[in-house]
Amino acid sequence: MFEHIEFLNKELFWLLLLLPIAIVWYVLKHSKQTAELKMSTLQGFKTSGSNWAKLRHVLFALRLIALGLLITALARPRTVDVSTRTKTTSGIDIVMAIDVSASMLAKDLRPNRLEALKEVAADFIDGRPSDRIGLVEYAGEAYTKTPITSDKSIVKRSLRDINYNNIIEGGTAIGMGLATSVNRLKDSKAKSKVIILLTDGVNNSGFIDPKIASELAVEYGIKVYAIGLGTNGMALSPVGINPNGTFRYGRMQVEIDEALLKDIAAETGGKYFRATNNDKLAQIYDEINKLEKTDIEEKKYYNYEEKYRPLVLLAGLLLLIELLLRNTIFRSFV
Repeated sequence: MFEHIEFLNKELFWLLLLLPIAIVWYVLKHSKQTAELKMSTLQGFKTSGSNWAKLRHVLFALRLIALGLLITALARPRTVDVSTRTKTTSGIDIVMAIDVSASMLAKDLRPNRLEALKEVAADFIDGRPSDRIGLVEYAGEAYTKTPITSDKSIVKRSLRDINYNNIIEGGTAIGMGLATSVNRLKDSKAKSKVIILLTDGVNNSGFIDPKIASELAVEYGIKVYAIGLGTNGMALSPVGINPNGTFRYGRMQVEIDEALLKDIAAETGGKYFRATNNDKLAQIYDEINKLEKTDIEEKKYYNYEEKYRPLVLLAGLLLLIELLLRNTIFRSFV
């Protein structure tokens, strides 16, 4: 809700040009009416009344200010109180399926693939205020991290909590991740249902074939945007675990089943993307954000309040003061 002042008859402000004309007229008139008498000395004359004579110009100033106020009042100033109400007419339900296998700790993205993804995904969530979003984690198996919800604080908190852990079975079960995401969306009543499927590997685990999972997505009218994450060539990736529990890194070939991801995206009416660095990953999520627009109905309510009355009253008061001064204190000088 916000408030501002507008003028209904702005063109009447041209009348303010009368003010400098009136000043010029007053100066010329005053100079013609004032008689000039040269004397060698003023000794013997009382000059106390001359100060009051100079103050008579206040009368003209009061009248001039009153005229300016009346012109401003004629321009019809008014405040406009605008309130806006938005209503989502066709929301979108989105599930983000995130690969959390050990390879997501590879350092070809800064500081690693998983942390880079979490940062970009958080911005994506902020940009979808009217949609419901859920999270699915998968590696060798899959589970729901957060069911679809409109509470973005819960989703972002769950996103921050996503980390690699060795409790989840190792491997990359793309079919399991996709099927679990479909299961979260299949009963959704939203006009549009979307899965953002992200992986940095090939399907090598799980008991659900990715193609079967994509057929389920088609059956339930779910669109899949697939993202292959990882640079082209070699990447510094975990190759073992040190005695102290930290990862030992080595350079390994990046392997992403792009053909599979392209098929899933094409079959479900989505699109496949390849993110090879942080900037490219951010651009991909930005593009998905633009592709999946939420229809929002916006209504604005205007409340007008006229503000010319105080100006008219003030102008009237100034004219009254001018009239009283003219007929009392300055009566001898005008």
